[in-house]
Amino acid sequence: MIHSEHDVLIIGGGVAGLTLALELAGHRCVTLLRPAQDDFGASRWAQGGIAAVLAPTDNIEAHVQDTLIAGDGLCDEAAVRFTVEHGREAIDWLIALGVPFTPDTTTNAVYPYHLTREGGHGARRIIHAADATGKALIDTLLEHACRHPDIRLIEEWQAIELLEDTQGHCRGALCLDTDNQLQLAAAQDTVLATGGASGLYQHTTSPAPACGEGMAMAAALGATLMNLEFQQFHPTCLYDPEGSPFLISEAVRGEGGLLRDIHGVRFMPDYDERAELAPRDIVARAIHAEMLRHESSHVLLDITHLEAAGIREHFPTIHAHCLSRGLDITRDPIPVVPAAHYSCGGIATDLQGASNVNHLYAIGEVACTGLHGANRMASNSLLECLVFARSAAQALRKGMSDSRREPIIPHMEHSFSNVNSGPAYNESIDQAFSAMREIMSRYAGIVRSNEGLAAGEESLLRLDRECAELWQARWQNRVPSLALSRLHRALGLAGMLLRVARERHESRGLHYNRDYPRHGTSVPTASKTTLVT
Repeated sequence: MIHSEHDVLIIGGGVAGLTLALELAGHRCVTLLRPAQDDFGASRWAQGGIAAVLAPTDNIEAHVQDTLIAGDGLCDEAAVRFTVEHGREAIDWLIALGVPFTPDTTTNAVYPYHLTREGGHGARRIIHAADATGKALIDTLLEHACRHPDIRLIEEWQAIELLEDTQGHCRGALCLDTDNQLQLAAAQDTVLATGGASGLYQHTTSPAPACGEGMAMAAALGATLMNLEFQQFHPTCLYDPEGSPFLISEAVRGEGGLLRDIHGVRFMPDYDERAELAPRDIVARAIHAEMLRHESSHVLLDITHLEAAGIREHFPTIHAHCLSRGLDITRDPIPVVPAAHYSCGGIATDLQGASNVNHLYAIGEVACTGLHGANRMASNSLLECLVFARSAAQALRKGMSDSRREPIIPHMEHSFSNVNSGPAYNESIDQAFSAMREIMSRYAGIVRSNEGLAAGEESLLRLDRECAELWQARWQNRVPSLALSRLHRALGLAGMLLRVARERHESRGLHYNRDYPRHGTSVPTASKTTLVT
């Protein structure tokens, strides 16, 4: 095992992790673990944009109220106001860095950059870089991070476990490198920016979604998790069973796209007066209901009534991608289906990103700040990444302790032999992942029931027992493979999600239970959690 010392260790290199690194560099030395698959995570695939009060016709209070309404009574209003009030300065910071936002070239433009509108928003406040905002952000932030002398980017390490000292404070992470060697990365402060838990489900909007590894690692160290039951399903993922996942941005509906059933009949006005611009939970459930009613595998998102040139201008990435799959969206409706997209719950943090474990921070989708409540409003996620990363940087600038700490004592007593690997071993892990995702999609998806959630818990326990030999490989003096560590964490988090979903005796926001179709008495949303494996 190789030991190294670090000042601030950031685990995850999406928008949140890169923003924190850039804001902290120059004040403290930063080590950023950014494995190759981070380029295929949620940040790069974000299409729509960033919600912020930018136009003179918009105002802070309107954005706050829209967010509170979408959060269905579970938002922390202080967190909402904090986020919205710091939105403009975060956007100005990105513009200064050179992010290529789409300009507004109209003669009566109220703001230099084009602003679009998305579901739940009462105004046009989404600044974007065409329909590839996430890619533009990552490319710009990564370019700056690579040039900064105080930022060390490590692509070869992936964290598999957080470390603690004798006082229970977080002291860095145990990692595996690409040669399957253990790396003990001791750190003064550790920040998780590892993404959400959409990878627990079969269908997602990202090619390489996180499975909640960061949440599970933090829980194992004693961190409080909140609101895990509120898993957002994006209403419109391209339906193509033969192809990789591809999200169809909320902005498509914001610019006039209409949802139709497989017979071409528009249905959203029957479900909500806001129609296609209703919050995502309502739209996703409506699509789910229409698919059940017509026994169809998808519905249709139609923008063929819009001007073709405008479609190509506003949605060049979506247009080109669909065209590559034989679909011309200027002429043909887009087949779409809901898919797991965003975790509103996660590690409970304060307004500076601090968890209840000393020296452990969480930012981005892995965190639960209170901004989203029971349902995330479109394009508030990138805003949260920016605002809370910048706030965490301020806290970490001031928070470094001059006192000496006790040495880290890892929870491993033996030396390790070679990893237990091979085709059969890896196939068993893949099969377990597939089984877990099938269980979660069947029992903890868009619409749930008490009986289904209980059945899901029992199915996960059976799967865990079936993985007994794999767990022995993890703990019997062998270096665990990255895939096995991910499976262990994912199964644990999936069990937590099912448990808290069953304990919520109401339907609220993204959590819809057939047995409690109306809002009821809310149950506590924060608790200590333990792994089921």
